[in-house]
Amino acid sequence: MAISRFLTALVFFFHLATATASVFNVTTLAFDEGYSHLFGEGNLARSPDGRTVRLLLNRYSGAGFISSDLYHHGFFSASIKLPSDYTAGVVVAFYTSNGDIFPKTHDELDFEFLGNIRGEKWRIQTNVYGNGSISRGREERYILPFDPTKEAHRYSILWTATHIIFYVDHTPIREVVRSDAMGGEYPSKPMSVYATIWDGSTWATAGGAYKIKYKYAPFVAEFSDLVLRGCRVDPIQQLPSAEHCTEADAELMAADFAILTPRKRAAMRRFRERYMIYSVCYDTLRYPNTLPDCSIIPSEQERFWASGDTKFRPRRRRSRRQSRLPAASDPTNQPDV
Repeated sequence: MAISRFLTALVFFFHLATATASVFNVTTLAFDEGYSHLFGEGNLARSPDGRTVRLLLNRYSGAGFISSDLYHHGFFSASIKLPSDYTAGVVVAFYTSNGDIFPKTHDELDFEFLGNIRGEKWRIQTNVYGNGSISRGREERYILPFDPTKEAHRYSILWTATHIIFYVDHTPIREVVRSDAMGGEYPSKPMSVYATIWDGSTWATAGGAYKIKYKYAPFVAEFSDLVLRGCRVDPIQQLPSAEHCTEADAELMAADFAILTPRKRAAMRRFRERYMIYSVCYDTLRYPNTLPDCSIIPSEQERFWASGDTKFRPRRRRSRRQSRLPAASDPTNQPDV
């Protein structure tokens, strides 16, 4: 049985590697070519060549940066290395939003990285908001098949008029397809691109049970390989004309990252089977009537409770000292984080 599980895992990682081997055909930017400092005086540090940025969180402030332009659809990407050690309460985010322009009807696409206590894994959360639909969050959460604190990995958001895809490295992990039933809840207005690090102690780790410990500060998130590809929009104009983005949208839809081949779909299915730990689509306690953009997969659904949480809890990393403790001290009895 153990050999069988090992071979299954080996086959999965082989397929994951081959599915992600081809690099997206994108051009990376220096920070000043596409972004500007947003907040956190003194907590943003550029590399000498300007192509890597570090955001710091300490007891005084977090930090963030914002794209210099608004985009109406696009492909937005960054390689991110997350803080290590004790990171409970820390939130690192890479996302698009127009909340500063449309505070009551804003759109948003999120990658949120949620820190954890020592020995536990970071979790990723993706989310989609359209037209101010903050009361109808569309969260999914995952763990990762690698340690995101050891080296940088690429995280990307594709947003088109017809669908949204979230990527980890070059593996798609989530697709949201626009439908008539979604109505205005599909993001449709120009957005800026943001990166931030901040204190989310009230909710980020075990529902707020574990807070930030600033004795481990500063918490540092590193961003590089920055990509901004899409239709730029004049912030004063805000809403583009029908013709303004036609060419840029056509180029976007023809790009390799916009097309989910059978191989990419298989890689996405394997990732979700192994690493998704919560899905709003299976949270029938929160949404008795499934959201219209959800595609229910019976084999996937049976892995989740009615709360949307996975039935198969990720295995905790145990230290040698913990492994010698008696069964009564089994760490699986600890609160879920």
